[in-house]
Amino acid sequence: MSAYKHILVGLDLSPESNQVTERVKFLFANTNTKISLCHILEPLSFTYGGDIPVDLSDVQKQLSDQATKRLEIYANELQVEAADQHVILGHPAQEMHGMAASNDIDLIVVGSHGRHGLSLIFGSTSNSVLHGASCDVLAVRITD
Repeated sequence: MSAYKHILVGLDLSPESNQVTERVKFLFANTNTKISLCHILEPLSFTYGGDIPVDLSDVQKQLSDQATKRLEIYANELQVEAADQHVILGHPAQEMHGMAASNDIDLIVVGSHGRHGLSLIFGSTSNSVLHGASCDVLAVRITD
């Protein structure tokens, strides 16, 4: 039995996401823990500064559709129902914090690439999730 009732697993859908899902399976197999999965897509307008005079909505839709299909593969491995699979447009840490608060999530699981120095300061999603989460956060160390 797990002390956690509902966990949110944030996946970047890189090949290393498998390490995160394997850890979740190891820790929460044979428990009654509910698992939700999410992948947060940053809006292309944020990524490219919003000054591009091009309609990026079709590209954003294609990225979202691809992410949904890839997330479904991980969901099947973890036996996560469709209603608990989320592809969301926004900033990863903020969206995961919001999901945790609104869905009674008591643990967020993310992968951590072990960055340090400037790359940690300028963009670690796992670090951003940790600082500001209202629940426990498990950072799974990603190995090469």
